Amino acid sequence: MQVQENLKVKEKIYIEKLENGLTIMIIPKKGIQKKFVVWGTNYGSNDSEFIAPGEKSKTEVPKGVAHFLEHKMFEQENGTNSLDTLTALGVNANAYTTNDHTAYLYECTDNFYEALDELMDYVQHPYFTDENVEKEKGIIGQEIKMYDDYPEWKVYLNTLEAMYYNHPIKLDITGTVETISHINKDILYKCYNTFYNPSNMAMVVCGDFEPDEILLEIRKRLIEKESQGEIKRIYPEEPEKIVKEKVEQNMEVSQPIYTIGIKDVKPKEETKVKKHIAIEILLNIIFGKSSKLYKELYDNGIIYGGASLDYEFSRGYAHILITGQSKEPEKVYEKFKEEIKLLKKNGISEEDFERNKKMIYGEYIKEYNDVSDIARMFISDYFKGINSFDYLEEIQSINTGYLNDLLIDVFKEEKMVISIVKN
Repeated sequence: MQVQENLKVKEKIYIEKLENGLTIMIIPKKGIQKKFVVWGTNYGSNDSEFIAPGEKSKTEVPKGVAHFLEHKMFEQENGTNSLDTLTALGVNANAYTTNDHTAYLYECTDNFYEALDELMDYVQHPYFTDENVEKEKGIIGQEIKMYDDYPEWKVYLNTLEAMYYNHPIKLDITGTVETISHINKDILYKCYNTFYNPSNMAMVVCGDFEPDEILLEIRKRLIEKESQGEIKRIYPEEPEKIVKEKVEQNMEVSQPIYTIGIKDVKPKEETKVKKHIAIEILLNIIFGKSSKLYKELYDNGIIYGGASLDYEFSRGYAHILITGQSKEPEKVYEKFKEEIKLLKKNGISEEDFERNKKMIYGEYIKEYNDVSDIARMFISDYFKGINSFDYLEEIQSINTGYLNDLLIDVFKEEKMVISIVKN
């Protein structure tokens, strides 16, 4: 096993790539009772056009298949549901689908290996029939309609639709009632066999484990499957410009919700971690709780609390999202743009930079306090081609010169949008 150690957080990670291509990451936490495992596949809602290994022609599937597949994986041929089985063992089990990966997980203090039996059984033995697929359409259809009623979800999706012309990031992870109506068992098996090959998957285990022992236990539970070749993922060409600057929607909300979006280009491989950290620092300098802009808007009663500040990126896309509540969202947007202009003119102060850099570094350190946070972080970063330890190292290389360059390159007014949901 390859062993990597980070002295800043006093953590080690043991990485083993098996003959079948599966990557296993083990992070031992001595003396910790809680154990966490997550098994993920490099397959998310954006992957609806691809060329499977060994094939020449393109496969295109309806939007929402990755999420639909995640739902169906728990149903077993003997009539049981693996989620119920895991719950009966006293473990906290779940699954989720994102734009770029799908993951199956559980957390427990007891019955770890019985739960591992179940996890590794159901993820390796899908069971789809015409009947159970049709039944699931009704269940997922209800979920889609439920999300349509969430103002926080609609303000987010509307922002993406205002930024993106073609990239599937702008589409709901669940698909639509119309797109999922075209899903059948053959499509599910096709996507399972393409994306759930061990060579496209990774597992992270975090807890009080001996790396060699847990690795042996995982190996024992793997069915024999050969590593496959590369999956060619196909994404449409996406212009750099935005679709439109403003989107408004009326829904029942106590106060208007807004999201300011900034469309970016996909970060370069060699600088993606550095850029991610720098944008997090910049966002906090501009609109964090210790910023001049936040204080001004808060003192004037225009905003009521802190906004969420996010930089999202993966295959073929990147964007900034700033979400909060305000009785005057347009004013927040105008003040935000004014603050960007001022910072471009005057430059980032060393004092603001150092204070926010320390705060961000502290947040990174805190993520190593909990086994579930550690495991989720490592698997999410892994599918972006990142080792999570890199964030702790790369933050030291950032300076105000780099931040000022990013401010000019990324925070462009012509790339900004605002989405508002109000009564």
